[in-house]
Amino acid sequence: MDGHQLVALLRPVRAGNAFEETVERLLQAIKLGVVAPGDKLPPERELAARLGISRVTLREAIRALQEAGYLDVRRGRYGGAFVVYQPPRPRQGDLRRAVKQMGADELDDALTFRMAIECGAAQVLAATELTGEQRETLRRRLAGVNDAAPADYRRLDTAFHLSIAELTGSALLASAAADARLRVTDLLNAIPVLGPNIDHAAAQHAAMVAAILAGDAEAARRAVVEHLEGTASLLRAFLA
Repeated sequence: MDGHQLVALLRPVRAGNAFEETVERLLQAIKLGVVAPGDKLPPERELAARLGISRVTLREAIRALQEAGYLDVRRGRYGGAFVVYQPPRPRQGDLRRAVKQMGADELDDALTFRMAIECGAAQVLAATELTGEQRETLRRRLAGVNDAAPADYRRLDTAFHLSIAELTGSALLASAAADARLRVTDLLNAIPVLGPNIDHAAAQHAAMVAAILAGDAEAARRAVVEHLEGTASLLRAFLA
């Protein structure tokens, strides 16, 4: 589990819709793979404090996600709420169904939103004087996605992309990046993990990191644009 990314997602909820927003926050973390399959959520006390809710509300939300098949709650000394959700394997027609459900206009809007957020985050991070730890985190996330097995690729790719916004130190930007990614997650999960595409993505990811570490905001923006335009082209190819 990535503690930093989980913290970025689990901002306090509003009192009026505490149950619904808690379910939304936890589901976002699960679907984005910030809490990986087989891992368990942080302790109730920590989660409730982070979300600004009662433990009763948290338990209700966890129960709802258990009933929906996302969590398995185990009792005892080694118990907790364990993630059992696994993104479904891509099947023919999945992407078309997902896009039809979303709608073409909403898809275009989601891709535009993601482009704006991720370009902005990369530019902000490139203009930031990074610590040695921040540089190492970025390199580690890049190595993680480069070394990923096909089954883990989408989750570690998400972690890499979210880390750029997260490392800016802006909770709002990190939250927006997670929201932007979540809007296209079902679509990305519906695309098979293809070797040539992974190779292209690896080179583009490396260019993004190199530009950020060099402090070149414009090069970072260009690298993000090239990468996300490639993703959009792949989506369109599978829909053609």
